[in-house]
Amino acid sequence: MIVTSNWLREFVDFDFSPEDLAHRITMVGLEVEAMEKLGEGLDSVIVARLAAVEPHPDAERLTLCRVETGKEEIPVVCGATNHKTGDLVALAQVGTVLPGNFKIKKSKIRGCESVGMLCSEKELGLSEESAGIMILPPDLTLGTPVFDALKLKDVRFEIGLTPNRSDCLNVVGIAREVAALAGKPLRPVVPKVLKGLGDINTHTSICVEEPDLCPRYTARLIRGVKIGPSPAWLAQRLESVGIRSISNVVDVTNFVMMELGQPLHAFDFNHLRENRIVVKRAGAGEIFTTLDSKEHKLCEDDLVICDGQGSVALAGVMGGENSEIDVNTIDVLLESAYFDPNTVRRTSKRLGIHTEASHRFERGIDIDMVPVALERATQLIVETSGGEAAGGLIDVFSPPARIERLTISTENTNALLGIQIDTVQIKGLLESIGLSVKNLGSEMLEVKVPSFRHDLEREVDLVEEVARLYGYDHIPVTLPAGEMESWLVPPHGKPVTRLRECLTALGFSEIVNYSFVSPLSWDRILLANDDSRRENIRLLNPLAEDQSVMRTSLVPSLLECLSKNIAYRSRDLKLFELRPVFFVSEGAEIAHEKLALSLAICGRREPEGWAQDGEDVDFYDLKGVVEEILALFLIEQVVFDEKSSDAFYHPGKSCVIKIGSQVLGTMGEIHPKVLESFDLDNSVYLLDLDLEILFQNTGVSKRFQIPSKFPETQRDTALLVDIDIIAQEVFDTVKKVKSPYLRDCVLFDLYRGKGIPESKKSLAVRMRYGSDEKTLTDEEVNKAHQKIVDSLCKRLGAEIR
Repeated sequence: MIVTSNWLREFVDFDFSPEDLAHRITMVGLEVEAMEKLGEGLDSVIVARLAAVEPHPDAERLTLCRVETGKEEIPVVCGATNHKTGDLVALAQVGTVLPGNFKIKKSKIRGCESVGMLCSEKELGLSEESAGIMILPPDLTLGTPVFDALKLKDVRFEIGLTPNRSDCLNVVGIAREVAALAGKPLRPVVPKVLKGLGDINTHTSICVEEPDLCPRYTARLIRGVKIGPSPAWLAQRLESVGIRSISNVVDVTNFVMMELGQPLHAFDFNHLRENRIVVKRAGAGEIFTTLDSKEHKLCEDDLVICDGQGSVALAGVMGGENSEIDVNTIDVLLESAYFDPNTVRRTSKRLGIHTEASHRFERGIDIDMVPVALERATQLIVETSGGEAAGGLIDVFSPPARIERLTISTENTNALLGIQIDTVQIKGLLESIGLSVKNLGSEMLEVKVPSFRHDLEREVDLVEEVARLYGYDHIPVTLPAGEMESWLVPPHGKPVTRLRECLTALGFSEIVNYSFVSPLSWDRILLANDDSRRENIRLLNPLAEDQSVMRTSLVPSLLECLSKNIAYRSRDLKLFELRPVFFVSEGAEIAHEKLALSLAICGRREPEGWAQDGEDVDFYDLKGVVEEILALFLIEQVVFDEKSSDAFYHPGKSCVIKIGSQVLGTMGEIHPKVLESFDLDNSVYLLDLDLEILFQNTGVSKRFQIPSKFPETQRDTALLVDIDIIAQEVFDTVKKVKSPYLRDCVLFDLYRGKGIPESKKSLAVRMRYGSDEKTLTDEEVNKAHQKIVDSLCKRLGAEIR
């Protein structure tokens, strides 16, 4: 919001210096972001008269002027074309430094001496554009500084407002704050109500089909206007706050908007088909051309102003090209309305149109100011463009519900702010900003909330007003008091930390995803319809449909993360996520929460380099990670069951990990269909663990065992077994023999091929024997080994190769 000191003084008297005023305004919550002193350092730009204007002897587009300053006559070369002999102009004398650090020097231009410069409004910083040099009123005194003669010296403040302070998006709103700071009364705008001739209702009508979106719509009709340039005072006032002057009627609507905060719109009445207004929703797919000649496709959520046959304006955003004011306009229908902030915001954002009007409507305007601004604009249009107003105004009003009264207690105010202020002071501060306050007792006040303060909804909002008016710098600085509470580390805290450190040491990177996913995620990983993981907790207020349910598995999020990384050409990945998953708990109000771990690997086994072989990871790399985790938690009795697994794994390349009858998790290569659904084009190996079961089965610390003093021996045996026999069955059979001398059994070779039947495979195992009490003889070792071999042959149908 831009405002000037002179404009503020029209509504309130104050003696603050510009710097003091900027500081005070900032300290009440209206941050002054910039301050500019208009005319400062430009006293050497004076009023001068053109004694003669002649063509430049050596340049067609230049003129040679003889300029009277009141003391002397000097030559000045000028490039403008809008001046003539006798005009009063703004002369920048030699040595003047104009805005933009442009210093005026004595010079020769095409052989002619030029002592100074004739200035335009743009060159003096009074406007953004100008068509020629500045022609001054004829009654000014020669030699007088231009800014003093025209009373243009001013201070411009640019104020940054928070979205809740829409009441300050106008000069009167800022003046109200200054009045409170200065302890002076505010002089409100009291427009002259023009009675006019006849009755407006005989010329036009207003129909509001959507009163919820447009609670108030008012209009006045002005006939016989003459469109032309605005008077100097109006144009200069608008230029001082950065608004370009367009024409008298349009300038009046902008002036009133800046003065009172009420956006208005002027229609060419003779362009309104059937001479009437209808406020309604736009048609789906409707194409509408706005004032900037751009076409926009509308939807049913947009509110439009229509005449008898179609749309003529986007409500609260921008007018239409088909009803704009131009030089041929004679009759004007002036609109002043209140539009629903949310509707205006949606339309403005969707169409990418942000205007001064939409900026105010989006934040909420003063509904009681609607008819006041209309009368003010009507008065000024008649004064600046002639014409006559039709009698009366049309006011379609459906008062919306709003908070009218609030209470504030002295005790709560002092408790919240940490100060000691009495009820009389509180009342005085609130009344200084236009609030009506009455006593409900010695410690309680009732406040009538004015229609221009949408942000006052609760007692704490009133307390905030007291704080800023009392002065933030007067509130003592105190350290907050609080109690320190010590919480025990959860039981799984340390194991989780150890697990994270282990995975990080193995080269994995941790990822963190949202705990909510799309309900379609389970289709992407091929879960059966009756899978319990499809029973999800649905969010009451989801951000989007793809984040509408709490996840029961980390797998979809992990695969999605892999897909995004691979899309960015990061193909060698080792990722894990260690987070809770959530299950529906029957009969309970809250979900059952379990800690889970999912990790995945893909790409090369080793980083790319000249000494590496470039092989990709496989199932056994993943199995090695599992074994590291099991070793970390001292878990030994684990079975890898390949006969069952989850649907998102590749059949035959996955297994279930079991500890006794408990399922610890699953692991394996991801199914090709799942890879396709996540746009993954290379093999991915995944581990999914239930950490509650992992932590429950953590082993006890191992005791040191003295190594045997006696030598060990080993026996290698190659077994021919059926192709569906897995190594685990061999190990289980060996363990069942319970040989006192067997230390361990290792599979060291697997062979299929020449010399082996297609239905068979060869497994080579190495068994290590020893004793803590003696050196075993060959006979003892052979006897123990033979007993194991016989058991393998009997139980598994193995043959010795």
